[in-house]
Amino acid sequence: MEDLIKGRLGGAADGYSVRCAIDGDRITGRAGGKLHGKDIELEITERGVQGTVGDEPVRIELEEGELRGNVGSQRLVLRGVDRVTGFLGEPIVGWNVVAQQQGDKLQGQLGSTVLGRPFELSLGTAPGWVGTLVAVVAFYALEPRASVSVGR
Repeated sequence: MEDLIKGRLGGAADGYSVRCAIDGDRITGRAGGKLHGKDIELEITERGVQGTVGDEPVRIELEEGELRGNVGSQRLVLRGVDRVTGFLGEPIVGWNVVAQQQGDKLQGQLGSTVLGRPFELSLGTAPGWVGTLVAVVAFYALEPRASVSVGR
């Protein structure tokens, strides 16, 4: 049986499906549908996670107990294993990340209650931080507001 991370980001009418297979240290799948979707290809390395979402690079390293790096043009910081918190983007215009694992389920929120997106994933055997990273990567890929860079 294939080990999968699958679920939904956002609501039933305006959300996106997420489905990724886990094969050892590789996570491959898709966020969104066949027409409006992006491929996800990630690899867990000794120092963190690297890969792509669509045409955008993902490079995150473990530093001082936190995962820090970039998803495309946005900075990402994640803390925790089964209770994950963090931030995507820049202060003021970024997105808070909060997720809680219970068994093989992960529930969380990206951004505020009003403007953000809830997510719920089935993790298979993956830890909560991996599911949270997949949700953040999917959010970045498919949510236009998440991938906009603010000029300085």
